Amino acid sequence: MSAATAPVDSGRVALAGLLGSSARRNAWILGLLGFLALLLVFTKLIQPNYGVPGIQGLAISVLPLALAAVAQAIVVISGGIDLSIGSMMALISVVSATLMAGQSEQFDVAVVVGVLVLGLLLGAVNGGLAVVTRVPDIVVTLAMSFVWAGCALLVADSPGGGAAQWLKDLVTGSIGNEWIPKPAVVLVAVVALIWIPVRRSRLGLSIYGVGSDRLAAFRSGVSVGRTRILAYALMGLFAALAGLSLTASTGIGTPVPGPYTLMSVAAIVLGGVSLAGGRGGVFGPIVAVMILQIIRTDMTFLDVDTNLATVLQGLILIGVVMIGSIVQIRRARG
Repeated sequence: MSAATAPVDSGRVALAGLLGSSARRNAWILGLLGFLALLLVFTKLIQPNYGVPGIQGLAISVLPLALAAVAQAIVVISGGIDLSIGSMMALISVVSATLMAGQSEQFDVAVVVGVLVLGLLLGAVNGGLAVVTRVPDIVVTLAMSFVWAGCALLVADSPGGGAAQWLKDLVTGSIGNEWIPKPAVVLVAVVALIWIPVRRSRLGLSIYGVGSDRLAAFRSGVSVGRTRILAYALMGLFAALAGLSLTASTGIGTPVPGPYTLMSVAAIVLGGVSLAGGRGGVFGPIVAVMILQIIRTDMTFLDVDTNLATVLQGLILIGVVMIGSIVQIRRARG
């Protein structure tokens, strides 16, 4: 072997090792992507006409839940959980729809900015109450889910209002290619612009540190209380974006919370986020949302009672939790 080829071979070995290590770290997400691909193939087999319209519809239906799953993932990674996400989405939806009805585009832009700030405040309130009272997060957020749901009904006791045309245009149609739906681009852009910078910042490291071990994080100089509040505020921002996406896709505000809270928890579990905190990301839950939605769609194509889709989702989650527990036990023994 010549001196010139030796560095090349060593570089290839190093690259192969890096790719192998990355694949092992992301084995669960790669498995989810493979399962998603199989589901899409299966969908095409049972419904040969499934194409661009189906992908467009999938993207529109996935967007609110995907944003809710990202919101839930952030707070769970920090060691908490939020059971009020659905109610927060409903409140944001009715507030935005009520204020935007019949207004100018400039005013509608101000409304969007305002409800995003409102989402930050709602999340910070949830986190602040959990930190100050030291009551378990699940209890605090369950109580606040009734508060935010009641506020939504006070704003509007029935579906109504409106949405700006430019906002509706953001979640309909495609960009560049008919196979690239706008909702998917919006989702990627929002996550990339908000979560990725936070994940790489000191706040992101603190969120993972607090979720892994609060005492160790505190001894390392991390302000545990402030980090938890900021994580909840970030969750509130994504919940507000999810509520806005509901208003944009339906054109009205709906005061009754949908199944988004429990579905977001299901998505993060399936997406590889540890309920114990400190492990996981937001990409896995987004893929999990798509899987859960396609399963429900396939049930419809097969003329199967859609209630069975809920049963199947529950069985999948039980299996995922059991597999996770087995893996953790084996790691502990190893």
